[in-house]
Amino acid sequence: MYEMNIKFKNLLFGLFIGLLLGLWFGVNIGKGRSIVANPFAHQSFSQKVKSTVGASVERIGQEIKGQRDN
Repeated sequence: MYEMNIKFKNLLFGLFIGLLLGLWFGVNIGKGRSIVANPFAHQSFSQKVKSTVGASVERIGQEIKGQRDN
């Protein structure tokens, strides 16, 4: 009985830790950051603009390449 209680506590502890890590990683993946980054750190406005503009420029460049190939 005592051994079963310890196993149950270990299972709950493992599930709790897994839930916390899953939330941490999931938030970072959703925000497009590194998996181990701080999910609560706020990006400055200039960082958001740089990432958005960079992605847009790259997408436009690929569209222009596609137009040249046709």
